[in-house]
Amino acid sequence: MATVRLDQKKRALVRSIPSSYTKALARYFGTGPTNVDLARAQQQAYVDALEANGVAVHRLDADENHPDCMFVEDQAVVVDGHMLLPTPGHPSRVAEQPPIAEFLMEALEGVQTCTMGGEARMDGGDIIRLGDLFFVGRSSRTNDLGIVSLASLLEFFGHELRVIDIPEGALHLTSISSTPTDNIILAPEGFLKPEDFGALPEGCEIIWIPDEEVYGCNTIGLPNGKVLMAEGYPTVKAALNERGLETVEIDMSEIRAADGSLTCCSIFY
Repeated sequence: MATVRLDQKKRALVRSIPSSYTKALARYFGTGPTNVDLARAQQQAYVDALEANGVAVHRLDADENHPDCMFVEDQAVVVDGHMLLPTPGHPSRVAEQPPIAEFLMEALEGVQTCTMGGEARMDGGDIIRLGDLFFVGRSSRTNDLGIVSLASLLEFFGHELRVIDIPEGALHLTSISSTPTDNIILAPEGFLKPEDFGALPEGCEIIWIPDEEVYGCNTIGLPNGKVLMAEGYPTVKAALNERGLETVEIDMSEIRAADGSLTCCSIFY
């Protein structure tokens, strides 16, 4: 989940991979997963990496009726003790939400919860946070009415929201960018431009990565100064290491095959 600050990343929710995972949606990074056992092993390595770096992980059971159910990030947006339950942008994924919402409402005792209505659509994967500045992608999964719902929540806190149009060759904003720290954005050349983000707060920067490493731009910053990243992206690794960040690399090949990235696989709460 890309909507929490580093110091808020104490607990994470994940969901097991169903045997039906080979039917997961795929259009952008991959042509569809083929090896469920390998995907499960990669997810376990992901969980192990989070736990080894101080994150308590809770795992929900898989749902065989929903091949994409492991990608929990899209189903809930947690911001400073409040939660927005968006209507996912793809119809096949709407029914994944109830067990995720039920767990989070219990885990976040007293959480204020908002829902979307009408034609509003949003995937949680279209949001990144840089301190108290938020960016949302207008994409094939997130529309203007969905963005209005998010803006209403952020207005409550006085947070700023900026909208970025996602190019046709990308699924979500987090598919092509992330904030490995509270003052760094990773973004790929050719997919996004400096003017998409606008002027950043003092002390913040965008690290531009060659477009051939676009998948590597999705990372998870951890409270201990380490950054979880997909293996195989040397420019991303070098840029983070040069800034004093220790990288933890894991194989994401079967997750990528279903258009999934690191942040897709968890919700921090």
